[in-house]
Amino acid sequence: MLVPLGLAVMLGYHLWLLLRIRRRPETTVIGINAINRRIWVRHIMEEPSGKHAVLAVQTMRNSIMASTVLASVAITLSSLAAALMASVAGAGDGEAALTAKFLAVLVCFLAAFLLNVQSIRYYTHAGLLVNVPLAARRPATAVGYVTGTLDRGFCFWSLGVRAYYFSCPVFLWLFGPIPMCASCVTMVASLYFLDVYREWDKDDGAGDGHGHGREERKTGASGRLMPVAVEGV
Repeated sequence: MLVPLGLAVMLGYHLWLLLRIRRRPETTVIGINAINRRIWVRHIMEEPSGKHAVLAVQTMRNSIMASTVLASVAITLSSLAAALMASVAGAGDGEAALTAKFLAVLVCFLAAFLLNVQSIRYYTHAGLLVNVPLAARRPATAVGYVTGTLDRGFCFWSLGVRAYYFSCPVFLWLFGPIPMCASCVTMVASLYFLDVYREWDKDDGAGDGHGHGREERKTGASGRLMPVAVEGV
């Protein structure tokens, strides 16, 4: 019962996080990063002199390097897990459960490898597209397409990191269902503090202490934050 319970906790948390990202993106780190990526892409592409091209290339290079390191580590750990699984399978009968556990660990690392490879693919496309002048395209469509490409790259990167996270409870499953379930609960509690951020949508305007001169922000349909005057302004 503990193993399905731990998996249900992990799955339930990520379903809740997905709904929160879609409905209130400004209260999650993933949503805030997406908003700032749109701002960054527009800032890079709307510069007529192109002086930000080097900054864009360096940023994409750093992202590609991060995904490359994660992909390399994932494929190395996959090879190690496959070797251990083969040794356990050849040890004799009665090791089917242990083999299944090593297979689950192997699947996690293979998923992390494939997801990070996909993130490298989208980073490479974004690094080229972000430096194409807006004068050669429709500005609104161009910015939206480049932002979408960059968002896909970061989405695959985030999923690859989550695959690494999920491999920890699966690995502890080798030592029994109790460590596995306990690690799932602990990881969900830790991820909550890493994923949720409520300060972004709070009022940070300089008021006079009586509600004057204050503004609050909300997220528009395009993902951009728009100032909205509150009562008393």
